[in-house]
Amino acid sequence: MTDRTGSSSLTRRGVLAAFAATTVAAAPVCANAFGFLRGAGDIRRIKMYNGRTGESLDTIYWIEGDYIKDAKREIDYFMRDWRRNETHPIDFRTIDIMAAAHNLLDVTEPYMLLSGYRSPATNAMLRARGSGVAKNSRHLRGEAADLRLGSRSVGQIARAAAACKAGGVGRYSGSNFVHMDCGPVRSWGR
Repeated sequence: MTDRTGSSSLTRRGVLAAFAATTVAAAPVCANAFGFLRGAGDIRRIKMYNGRTGESLDTIYWIEGDYIKDAKREIDYFMRDWRRNETHPIDFRTIDIMAAAHNLLDVTEPYMLLSGYRSPATNAMLRARGSGVAKNSRHLRGEAADLRLGSRSVGQIARAAAACKAGGVGRYSGSNFVHMDCGPVRSWGR
């Protein structure tokens, strides 16, 4: 959309940038990510890629106040424990936080999903290999995702997720990913 009648020009990108800026500025008065998404229109969409499985997901999962059951099944399968090929219901609150942060980042590229649901066996194996894996991880309940974007830094992604004020945000700069979950509001890492 461009106004060609005068010296002022209004582009779609400009409108989106202004919306994103006002959304970030309004963050302290928003209780959670769902507040960010309310102003985003009548649909919610999530785009991800899984380098381990080679699978991509680009789905609208919410339309005019209703979550879409078929999209939910797609998301649950996509975010499965790929090591054991086990699925678990993914909490929509986590998907909403991911989608809100993605919108704030103003990118078209999909998230790269590193970890969604983790089975108890996978979580135990990862804990035995090194530090940084919680014994009672929210990944075990389908309430967390570890994500990255090639075009944004860990700091940028973490700031967008934290602006949602809707869950946990962990920075893992050394491993180049951000953890997002729908638990209590908190943050960690650098």
